[in-house]
Parts: sequence; C-alpha cells; structure tokens
Amino acid sequence: MRLNDLDERIVHALAEDARRSYADIGQEVGLSAPAVKRRVDRLRADGAITGFTVRVDPAALGWETEGFIEIYCRRNTSPEAIHRGLSRYPEVASASTVTGEADAIVQVFASDMRHFERVLERIAGEPFVERTKSVLVLSPLLRRYGSGAPR
Repeated sequence: MRLNDLDERIVHALAEDARRSYADIGQEVGLSAPAVKRRVDRLRADGAITGFTVRVDPAALGWETEGFIEIYCRRNTSPEAIHRGLSRYPEVASASTVTGEADAIVQVFASDMRHFERVLERIAGEPFVERTKSVLVLSPLLRRYGSGAPR
C-alpha cells in the first residue's frame, strides 16, 4: 500500500510522537480529530501502521557504547531465523540482511566495552552464526532516522 500525502503526514506526526492527540495531529494536517482517527484506523487495518512503540535513548539506560556486528551465517539460514535469534537481545537496536560478504548487520548499544563483548560473544554463539566481525562507533556524525538518539 502506497500512502497518499495526507496519510504520510499523519504517519510522520505519529512517528515523531505516537502519544500526540488526534486533535493535535489534525491541526497540523488540516483535518478534524475524528477524520484523523478514521485515517489511523484505516492505516492500521490496511497494515501500513503495524503498531505503536516507545523509543528509548540508549544513553538513558547507560548504554553509551555503540557498535556494529557483521554476521556471517551457516548455510541455508533464513532471515526469519536471524530475526528470532536476535530479537532476544535488548541491546540490539536494529538488524538487517545486507548485500556483500556478510549476511546481516546488527547495531548494538552497551554500557561499556565488556558489556559489548558479552553481547558479541552471545550472538556469535547462536546456532545460525558461523562467524562475526565487529566495529565500534567512535563519534556519531549524522543521525536522521532509526535507533539511537543524536549526540
């Protein structure tokens, strides 16, 4: 489903703050609160909005060490198996399958180097993982979307 301009503006408003009232969003996009609610209900029913969640600044948890782990999987590992394995780790902020040599890349936040190392060891021990390669972030330069607050 491709969103029209108005639905896209509503989705962006909700992505910014899912707790905003329909009246507040309606003022921004030029609709009444009931009209916004009807559109949100339709977007949910159509599967364009899959849920609402909270985004937490990893630093608020004391997780100021950030790294990326490339995962090289054993043969015939499905993306679903990777998702299931990684979803158990609260330190994993994002994970994606990728092109190139690695099968997936994982963004991890941890409290310190030792914590990052423990997460890396646990992920490397998953049955679908053949080997890993990791890098640590020194200074985030630009963040527009996704996990982790700009610093």
